[in-house]
Amino acid sequence: METINIIMNTVKNMTISSVVDILIVAYLIYRAYKLILETRAELLLRGIVLILLLIPISYIFNLTMVYTIISRTITIGLLTLVIIFQPEIRRILEHLGRSAFSERRVLRDSDVLLKVVHEIVEAMDHMSQSKTGALIVMEQDTGLEDINETGTKIDAVVSTALLENIFVANTPLHDGATVIRGDRIAASGCVLPLTTNKDISKSLGTRHRAALGLSEVSDAVVLIVSEETGTVSLVLNGKLVRNYDKERLEKILVKILSSKIKKKITWKERVDQWLVKKDRTSS
Repeated sequence: METINIIMNTVKNMTISSVVDILIVAYLIYRAYKLILETRAELLLRGIVLILLLIPISYIFNLTMVYTIISRTITIGLLTLVIIFQPEIRRILEHLGRSAFSERRVLRDSDVLLKVVHEIVEAMDHMSQSKTGALIVMEQDTGLEDINETGTKIDAVVSTALLENIFVANTPLHDGATVIRGDRIAASGCVLPLTTNKDISKSLGTRHRAALGLSEVSDAVVLIVSEETGTVSLVLNGKLVRNYDKERLEKILVKILSSKIKKKITWKERVDQWLVKKDRTSS
């Protein structure tokens, strides 16, 4: 009864700011859980929840030794969690940054988007048939300038012929990733970070591991052609799907990139628009 009274009093004393506070915290916890889900951190998270549940249980049932050990290790445990979850924490912060303040590097014109996708898909299809190994990165909200710096700057319009020429065997730029920004090829021969996921198939080569590694720390769309089998794969947000044919690949790329066009305007863009309007009114 006393517990119910406490809850009722808390509810009565709640203000609008309290509700907003709770909603923000709940949303952050939800987003963090969704990002951690299906990663190697999920099992660790379950273990942490179990340990936290043991604290009140050990106190209620007077399990002195268990309670003392758990309660005294919590302080150093917080620092340990930061170290263990470092990749996931970075991913969460980058995701929040992309959602609110990122500068758009995606295609906004639907006609240009369709043309770029068509050129890429044609190149992927030709390289798949000839079993020419390829690794193409399509930059989205997350900037990849640090990746571009590891290769050779090109800054050329996306075309099927150019992409095929880049990945011809034994040419200077074929053994690396080509980064596409908007409707232009930004750089080629770029080095990507390899995935740290130990659970992926042993049959995956360096290109696939590099594609997964980049997708784990950015929202880039990564396309791969296997030089052994000619299989076309797509990687996004740490997930790899193989065996794309020409029609299916074009359809999924249009769907992914078109969703960015329809996406709501970011806060940075709102501020930029407000400053432009302010300059016009003042002049």
